[in-house]
Amino acid sequence: MNSDRAITRGSNAVGVPPVGAPSADVVAAIRGVSKVYSLGGHQVKALDNVSIDFRQGDFVAIMGSSGSGKSTLLNVLGCLDRPTAGQYYLAGQDVAVMDDETLSRVRGRYLGFIFQSYNLIQQLSVVENIEVPLSYQRPPMPGGRERCLKLAELVGLSGRLGHRPTELSGGQQQRVAIARALVNNPHVILADEPTGNLDTATSHDIMNLLDALNQAGRTIVMVTHENDIAERARRIVRLRDGRIESVADVRPALLSTR
Repeated sequence: MNSDRAITRGSNAVGVPPVGAPSADVVAAIRGVSKVYSLGGHQVKALDNVSIDFRQGDFVAIMGSSGSGKSTLLNVLGCLDRPTAGQYYLAGQDVAVMDDETLSRVRGRYLGFIFQSYNLIQQLSVVENIEVPLSYQRPPMPGGRERCLKLAELVGLSGRLGHRPTELSGGQQQRVAIARALVNNPHVILADEPTGNLDTATSHDIMNLLDALNQAGRTIVMVTHENDIAERARRIVRLRDGRIESVADVRPALLSTR
């Protein structure tokens, strides 16, 4: 797909940013969010009054140059960083009023994470790595091991259950990470450069898997610097200097029944 054509298929104008509490079909909503860091005695504004909604069945690629704020936005969405100003609603709940314990519980319930470097535990097998998020659940999820086995099959690793990460290719390790992200049945999958360490063919295999998950109703927010990967999403959001520069529709939004 030609990059320029994909970007111009929808509107590039940011338009009127969303305000107020989100509607029922919005699983994550950012309202006037800013994030300021203190670095060497200087104030650095990583996000500057950002507002955006992510709806059920959305697949959004976030792009921008280094320092544009894309990683900070993903950290805020992942409840890994609290905004300096503004509001973040996750599944209709205002994150700002949550204490750390509640925030951790909500993060584990509603969010799944996929990282560029996989972040697998080297001493654990494939199925044990998939199980890791379940170890934090109280009470434990009934049938947790069975769910892990089904997810391993879903990502094509049912024949590698006992293998350690060092015995897997990069693509296989990322498949383990995807299964791990799904084990808690999250509302939103946050992917930080999920194909950044992979070759072209393996990257497209991983994107085919993410696309299938989105077709099944999963909401995916993905940071990437690769245009061909971004064009697999439904919307492309470009950041510059901590602000939303453009929002472009790449293909029609999925009407999710999840």
